[in-house]
Amino acid sequence: MTLAEQIKRDVASAMKAGERDRVSALRLVLSELQKAEKDAAGSDEEAILRRERKRRREAETAYRDAGRDDLAAQEAFEATTIEAYLPQELSDAELDALVRDAIAATGAESPRDMGKAIKHTLDAAGGRADGKRVSAKVREALAA
Repeated sequence: MTLAEQIKRDVASAMKAGERDRVSALRLVLSELQKAEKDAAGSDEEAILRRERKRRREAETAYRDAGRDDLAAQEAFEATTIEAYLPQELSDAELDALVRDAIAATGAESPRDMGKAIKHTLDAAGGRADGKRVSAKVREALAA
Protein backbone atom coordinates (compact mmCIF):
# COMPACT_ATOMS: atom_id res chain seq x y z
CA MET A 1 0.00 0.00 0.00
CA THR A 2 1.38 3.40 -0.97
CA LEU A 3 1.52 6.34 1.41
CA ALA A 4 -1.19 8.08 -0.61
CA GLU A 5 -3.52 5.10 -0.20
CA GLN A 6 -2.81 4.98 3.53
CA ILE A 7 -3.49 8.70 3.87
CA LYS A 8 -6.79 8.32 1.96
CA ARG A 9 -7.87 5.64 4.43
CA ASP A 10 -6.79 7.79 7.35
CA VAL A 11 -8.75 10.77 5.97
CA ALA A 12 -11.88 8.62 5.88
CA SER A 13 -11.39 7.35 9.42
CA ALA A 14 -10.62 10.87 10.70
CA MET A 15 -13.80 12.14 9.06
CA LYS A 16 -15.82 9.42 10.76
CA ALA A 17 -14.20 10.30 14.09
CA GLY A 18 -14.91 14.01 13.60
CA GLU A 19 -11.25 15.04 13.72
CA ARG A 20 -11.49 18.17 11.58
CA ASP A 21 -7.91 19.38 12.09
CA ARG A 22 -6.50 15.99 11.18
CA VAL A 23 -8.74 15.72 8.11
CA SER A 24 -7.59 19.14 6.96
CA ALA A 25 -3.90 18.35 7.42
CA LEU A 26 -4.18 14.99 5.69
CA ARG A 27 -6.11 16.44 2.76
CA LEU A 28 -3.39 19.04 2.19
CA VAL A 29 -0.71 16.34 2.14
CA LEU A 30 -2.81 14.08 -0.07
CA SER A 31 -3.30 16.96 -2.49
CA GLU A 32 0.47 17.48 -2.73
CA LEU A 33 1.03 13.77 -3.32
CA GLN A 34 -1.59 13.67 -6.06
CA LYS A 35 -0.23 16.83 -7.68
CA ALA A 36 3.28 15.37 -7.78
CA GLU A 37 1.94 12.15 -9.25
CA LYS A 38 0.12 14.05 -12.04
CA ASP A 39 3.08 16.28 -12.80
CA ALA A 40 5.37 13.24 -12.81
CA ALA A 41 7.75 15.50 -10.89
CA GLY A 42 8.76 12.46 -8.97
CA SER A 43 6.86 9.80 -7.16
CA ASP A 44 9.07 9.77 -4.08
CA GLU A 45 6.28 10.10 -1.56
CA GLU A 46 8.64 10.34 1.40
CA ALA A 47 10.48 13.28 -0.18
CA ILE A 48 7.16 15.06 -0.66
CA LEU A 49 6.20 14.41 2.96
CA ARG A 50 9.58 15.66 4.18
CA ARG A 51 9.16 18.82 2.10
CA GLU A 52 5.68 19.43 3.49
CA ARG A 53 6.86 18.81 7.05
CA LYS A 54 9.69 21.28 6.53
CA ARG A 55 7.23 23.89 5.22
CA ARG A 56 5.06 23.43 8.29
CA ARG A 57 8.01 23.75 10.66
CA GLU A 58 9.19 26.93 8.92
CA ALA A 59 5.68 28.40 9.06
CA GLU A 60 5.43 27.45 12.73
CA THR A 61 8.63 29.34 13.48
CA ALA A 62 7.49 32.37 11.50
CA TYR A 63 4.14 32.47 13.30
CA ARG A 64 5.79 32.12 16.71
CA ASP A 65 8.18 34.96 15.86
CA ALA A 66 5.17 37.09 14.88
CA GLY A 67 3.39 36.30 18.14
CA ARG A 68 0.68 34.19 16.49
CA ASP A 69 0.76 31.17 18.78
CA ASP A 70 -2.65 29.95 17.58
CA LEU A 71 -1.45 29.63 13.98
CA ALA A 72 1.90 28.24 15.12
CA ALA A 73 0.10 25.50 17.05
CA GLN A 74 -1.90 24.56 13.93
CA GLU A 75 1.30 24.32 11.86
CA ALA A 76 2.96 22.23 14.58
CA PHE A 77 -0.04 19.88 14.63
CA GLU A 78 0.14 19.46 10.85
CA ALA A 79 3.90 18.80 10.97
CA THR A 80 3.40 16.17 13.67
CA THR A 81 0.62 14.56 11.64
CA ILE A 82 2.90 14.36 8.61
CA GLU A 83 5.77 12.92 10.69
CA ALA A 84 3.63 9.90 11.52
CA TYR A 85 3.99 8.78 7.88
CA LEU A 86 7.76 9.22 7.71
CA PRO A 87 10.43 6.79 8.90
CA GLN A 88 11.78 7.51 12.36
CA GLU A 89 14.64 10.03 12.45
CA LEU A 90 18.12 8.77 13.25
CA SER A 91 19.25 9.07 16.84
CA ASP A 92 22.11 11.42 17.70
CA ALA A 93 24.45 8.46 18.15
CA GLU A 94 23.52 6.98 14.77
CA LEU A 95 23.91 10.35 13.07
CA ASP A 96 27.26 10.96 14.76
CA ALA A 97 28.48 7.61 13.43
CA LEU A 98 27.36 8.49 9.89
CA VAL A 99 29.09 11.86 10.13
CA ARG A 100 32.34 10.22 11.28
CA ASP A 101 32.13 7.74 8.41
CA ALA A 102 31.41 10.53 5.91
CA ILE A 103 34.34 12.62 7.09
CA ALA A 104 36.64 9.60 6.82
CA ALA A 105 35.29 8.61 3.40
CA THR A 106 35.49 12.10 1.89
CA GLY A 107 38.73 13.12 3.58
CA ALA A 108 37.09 16.28 4.93
CA GLU A 109 39.43 18.21 7.20
CA SER A 110 38.07 21.73 7.50
CA PRO A 111 34.82 23.69 7.21
CA ARG A 112 35.64 24.19 3.51
CA ASP A 113 35.00 20.47 3.02
CA MET A 114 31.59 20.54 4.71
CA GLY A 115 29.60 20.15 1.49
CA LYS A 116 31.15 16.81 0.59
CA ALA A 117 30.67 15.44 4.10
CA ILE A 118 27.08 16.68 4.33
CA LYS A 119 26.14 15.16 0.98
CA HIS A 120 27.73 11.84 1.92
CA THR A 121 25.95 11.82 5.29
CA LEU A 122 22.56 12.68 3.78
CA ASP A 123 22.94 9.92 1.19
CA ALA A 124 23.84 7.42 3.92
CA ALA A 125 20.95 8.56 6.12
CA GLY A 126 18.44 7.77 3.38
CA GLY A 127 16.05 10.57 4.30
CA ARG A 128 16.05 9.78 7.99
CA ALA A 129 17.90 12.95 9.01
CA ASP A 130 17.07 16.61 8.51
CA GLY A 131 19.58 18.65 6.49
CA LYS A 132 19.95 21.32 9.18
CA ARG A 133 20.69 18.69 11.78
CA VAL A 134 23.26 17.00 9.53
CA SER A 135 24.89 20.33 8.74
CA ALA A 136 25.19 21.17 12.42
CA LYS A 137 26.70 17.76 13.24
CA VAL A 138 29.23 17.99 10.39
CA ARG A 139 30.19 21.55 11.37
CA GLU A 140 30.65 20.43 14.98
CA ALA A 141 32.77 17.42 13.96
CA LEU A 142 35.01 19.44 11.64
CA ALA A 143 35.52 22.20 14.21
CA ALA A 144 36.76 19.72 16.81
